[in-house]
Amino acid sequence: MDTVTAVRNRILSLCGEHEISINKLATISALPPSSIKNILYGKSKNPKLLTIKMICDGLGITLTEFFDTEEFRTLEQEIK
Repeated sequence: MDTVTAVRNRILSLCGEHEISINKLATISALPPSSIKNILYGKSKNPKLLTIKMICDGLGITLTEFFDTEEFRTLEQEIK
C-alpha cells in the first residue's frame, strides 16, 4: 500500500468512527470540501501535512493519533 492510499483510508475510517460526512469533516476542519475530496478521489497525489493537521484539529486528535495505525507502520517504501 502506498502513503496516499493509507491517508485516504484513514480519513474514511475516521469519518466512520465519528459518524460524519466528508462535508461535515471539511466544515469542522475549516477546509473546502474539495480539498478533502481531492485526497479521497486521488486527484491530490501529495496531500499537504498542514491539510492533514487541520483534519486532525477538526476531529480533536493529534497527528500521532492519525498516523498511529498498522497501515502506516507497514507502508511500502515510496522510493524504488
